Formats: sequence, C-alpha cells, structure tokens
Amino acid sequence: MVDVGRAALALALIIAVFGGAAPVLGARSGFPELLVAGRRAVYVVGALVSVAGLLLLYAFLTHDFILQYVAQYSARDMALIYTISAFWAGQEGSLLLWAWVLALFASLVAWQNRRRHPDLMPYVQAVLMVNQTFILGVLVLLSDPFAKLQFTPADGQGLNPLLENMGMFFHPTTLYLGYVGFTVPFAFAMAALIKGKLGDEWIRSTRRWTLVAWFFLTLGNLFGAQWAYVELGWGGYWAWDPVESASFMPWLVGTAYLHSVMVQQRRGMLKVWNIALIIATYSLVLFGTFLTRSGVLASVHTFGQSGLGPFFLAFIGLTLAVSLGLLIDRLPLLRSEHELDSFLSRESSFLFNNLILVGAAFATFWGTVFPLISEAVRGVKITVGAPFFNQVNGPIFLALIALMGICPLISWRKASPDNLARNFLYPLAGTLVLVALLFIAGVREFYALLAFGACTLVATTLLLEFFRGVRARGRIYGENPPRALPRLIWHNKPRYGGYIVHLGVILIAVGVAGSSLFQAVGEANLKPGESLQLRQYTLINRGVAEYPTATRRVVAASVDVVKDGKVVDTLSPAKLFHPNYENPVSEVAIRTTPQEDLYVILAGWADDYSSATFKAYVNPLIVWLWIGGVVLLLGTAIAVWPDRREVRQSVSARQTVPTVTSGLAGVTR
Repeated sequence: MVDVGRAALALALIIAVFGGAAPVLGARSGFPELLVAGRRAVYVVGALVSVAGLLLLYAFLTHDFILQYVAQYSARDMALIYTISAFWAGQEGSLLLWAWVLALFASLVAWQNRRRHPDLMPYVQAVLMVNQTFILGVLVLLSDPFAKLQFTPADGQGLNPLLENMGMFFHPTTLYLGYVGFTVPFAFAMAALIKGKLGDEWIRSTRRWTLVAWFFLTLGNLFGAQWAYVELGWGGYWAWDPVESASFMPWLVGTAYLHSVMVQQRRGMLKVWNIALIIATYSLVLFGTFLTRSGVLASVHTFGQSGLGPFFLAFIGLTLAVSLGLLIDRLPLLRSEHELDSFLSRESSFLFNNLILVGAAFATFWGTVFPLISEAVRGVKITVGAPFFNQVNGPIFLALIALMGICPLISWRKASPDNLARNFLYPLAGTLVLVALLFIAGVREFYALLAFGACTLVATTLLLEFFRGVRARGRIYGENPPRALPRLIWHNKPRYGGYIVHLGVILIAVGVAGSSLFQAVGEANLKPGESLQLRQYTLINRGVAEYPTATRRVVAASVDVVKDGKVVDTLSPAKLFHPNYENPVSEVAIRTTPQEDLYVILAGWADDYSSATFKAYVNPLIVWLWIGGVVLLLGTAIAVWPDRREVRQSVSARQTVPTVTSGLAGVTR
C-alpha cells in the first residue's frame, strides 16, 4: 500500500507536467489531439491523487503505524472523527489534501468547459497543472506522506490535545477548499491575459467558482474563530495571530474582487483592478501557505520549522513575476470602456470599497511581516500585537461598514440630489434615533456609538431595499408580502443573496463591537462556598474534583451561576491531562444568551483542592457573531444557486459551438 501511494504521487507528478505542456503546445501548433490528451491528463492526475489520498486515509483508519506520518498524528484510542482529521494534522497530509482538492477542482473545470472557451481552456489547464506540479513535486521530493518507520510501534502518538475538537474537522477542510478554489479564477485570469481576451467572458465563467471559494474561505475563518473561542481558553476568538491574519488577507482582497467585477460587467470599468485583485488574492493564498510551513513566525497554527519555506517563497516570486509581467504587457488592452461620471455614483462607491479592503489587507500584511523586517534590519524580531491591528483596522472596518450602507442607495453613473435625499432620509433617520437611544441609555463610548450607528445605517438600507422590492411585486403581481419576499429573492438571487450576505456581515459587526468594547473580566481564588462577582453574575465555587476517563485525567470544578438572587445555571470548567502531553488543555464552560456569553475558565487549584482560581469573562452580544456567520453563508448559498436564465444561456452557448471547424474551435471531444 505504501509503495502504491508513493508511486501514484510520482506518476501524477509526471502526468501533471505533461498535462500542463500538452494543451499549450496543442493550442500553438494547431494539433487538437494534444488538447484532448492534455484534458485527459487532468482527469488522470485527479484519479492518481485520489488513489494516494484514499490510501493514506485507509492507513489512518486501519492504524497502519508503519507509516511515520500515521504514527505521529494518530492513536488507537482516538475517536473516528479525530482519526480522519489526523489526515491533515501535519505538513505532509495537509499538502496531500491540497493536491487532492486541486486535482478534483481541475478535473471539474476541464469537464465543465470541455465544449466551452476553446481559446482560453488550454491555458487555464496549463496554469492549474503548473500549480499541481509544484505541490506534487513538494510531496514527492521533499515531504513524503508515505515515509516508513524502521519498526511498527504498538500505538501512535496521537493528536495534540488542542486539535481534539470538531473545529479540527471543519476549519482546515473549509479553509483549503477556499484557498484552492481561488486557483480557478486566477487560472482564467492568466489565460485571458495570455490570449488578450480581456472582456468579461473570463469573469462570467468564474463567477460561481469565485463565490464558492469565497464561501469556503469565509466558513474556514468563522470555524477557526469559533474553535479558538471554545478551545484556547482566553476569552476571545481572534488574536491576530500571524496565520489567522494570513487567512484573513486573501478573504479581504477576494471580497474586493467580488465587488469590483460587478463594475466591469456593468460598465466595462476597473479591468486592471480586477486582474490585479485576483493576482493578489492568489498570491496571498500562497503566502499563507508559506507562513504555516516555513517556521519564520511563531504561531499555534504552524507546522514548525521545515525546509519548505524557500521553495514556497520561490514559487510565490515566480507567480508574481509571471502574472505581473503579463498584466503590464497587456495594459493597453485593459483600458476602461467608460469613465467615472461622478464622484456620487455606485461605481465610485465600489472603487472606495476596493481601496478600503485593500488598505485593510495591506495594514494586516505589514503588521504580519514587520517582525521579519525588523529582524532583517536591526537583528531583533519585534512582535506586532493585537493592539496595532485593532487600532489600524478598527477605523478602516467602520468606514467599510458605512460604505455598505451608502452603496445600495446611490445610482449608477450619477446620483441626482433628489435621488440622494429620497434614498438617505429613512436610513439616516433610523441611525440618528438609535444613536440617541443608546446615548440616553448611558452608552458614552465613541467607537460603540459609531459602530452601532453604522450597523443601523446598513441594516436600515438593506431592509428598505427588500421593502421596495416586495412592494413592487405587490403592485405588479398582486402578491402579499409573505409570498412576494421569497419570490423576490428567488428571481434575483445574485442581488438579494448579496444583500443577505451584507446583513450577515452587520450581525458579525454587532457581535465584534459588543464583545470587544464592553467585555468584562474577573479573576479570583475561591474556596468552596466563596464567590466572584462579575457584573450581574455571582459565581460560587462548589468544589473541585479529579477523576480519570478512558483516555485522560480530568480536574473539574462546579460553579453555580446566580443572577437576580436565583441559581440560573451550573457550569463545569475543567482541565484535561493527556498521557502523551505535558501541558493540560482547558475545557471552557460557556453560558450563552442572546445578550451575552458568560465564559468561565478553571485557571488553577491548590494541591489538596481546598481552593481554585477562576477567570471569567462576560462577552456581550457575541452570539450574534455566530448567527451573522450563518446568515452570511445562507446569503452566499442563495447567490451561488444556479438561475434558470443562466442555465438556458449556458445550454444555448454550448449548442452554438460548432463541432467541426478549423483550428482550436473544432476541439469538442
């Protein structure tokens, strides 16, 4: 099995090289047989990498500890879900997962477009296979997941206890689906540059791929934040860790790209922006992969020191050099078809949206790499902490939220004074009323008033858009609101799916603002019966107990939660001791309500358990962060869902492709 897996990867590497070269040679020489062979090579690579991936997964499921990777990251007593998750727990397996997802995506792209885009597809396949060749080359030559031990141990070391969480199953997989998904629009953009076909054809062809990649990258970031919140025991969900930032940067630039392409499709503008944004997005994906595998920055997410960093850095440099060289060469073909008619226009608001998102990405990038720059210049690695990112990005994100409320209210091309007055009246009135109510209620924090005011502006704007659409359907079709609303959304999925995404973002912003600006923290050493007061909660220590389980030793406390003179809950924060790891893992106890989370940690205890130290947090409104994530993902799913008109147009386009013509257009097999 080991030899079969290694041989499958080696053969996949060879065929990937052929699959990258054959379509380009076929396109340039006019041999359609090479194009067909190149496409079939993509399928073969997908099959071979799938064989390797399934064999490694089988090795984990059967506890084949002769494999060094299996012995290092799994054990016999691990639950099935964690045994499967161990596949991508280390460097070798995560790279194989990357190669596997890329191989499947490349196969799907080749199959979907086997009769479409005959000019672009040879180069799309070439770009995908170049990326596949690099990952497979690293696996075969530098990071072999099928390396064997000289003996078979009776049991494996198992996962790091911090990884024994459901987040380990969902966070890496969704993040990789997002990362690898952005390879597809990048490949189409490079093909468009090579062929000089720089209209919106390549954008329309990749719209759904881009949305799916953004969907999974969003999901991956949310799963990571939730995992950090429940597992690390520090009361927060986002610490601006270097690898957290590395996954956030492509999300920011990818979001800018999603908005920017709408302007090109509508007005033929921002063509250079769109190419540059997709290049930056994919380069940041590679940069994040470099950070996790180079060991140049300390992070709980990295795989430690390895020799792969220089290879990834060289590949990033090559990607940037080639793609930017193509962009510069094609600048004359990327002229906008229209000029910006007015500062007060939707095109202008999209441009400001791009600038803000790219600015946030640059600030995050600078803070992430500054320790490396300081070490190179001064010989001292100066760490940039969360305060820097919060102070710099906080105002940027507030401006972005406000812009989300302004953009839907402004017309394309040029907004008239009457249009602005009519559209802004109700949103601004609602915003001012809410800010006044918060001020009367005692909220004096400037950033809180600004944040909740901006969120109200956006929410009012979006709800007004839904109201106008429902009212229009009522006038035209005689539908009542409960019937008109779902039909309104269903018959214009991209638009109203996008609005639902923005509502999700606002709920996330409410959760972030509330938990960041109004968090309360308390800590005390308590004997049984003693209490800690934190805002409206009284936490009473009822004692600490130690007990064994099948796989670990547990020290757990019992804490009564008293509110308004009544016991409303009993929480059990704990520490888990695993036999193969020296440091215990916190088991956080959380009481969640729509208003706030009460978050309790067992920080320490006396040797005889006569007292224990507790740390507690009150995190206001944090549940709306997770609810907002669900709403955001629902909106994305609606926007991605195929539309009947798109399906008809796609079928019509395929039927109009001639089956026998000269040159490349005749290749339809």
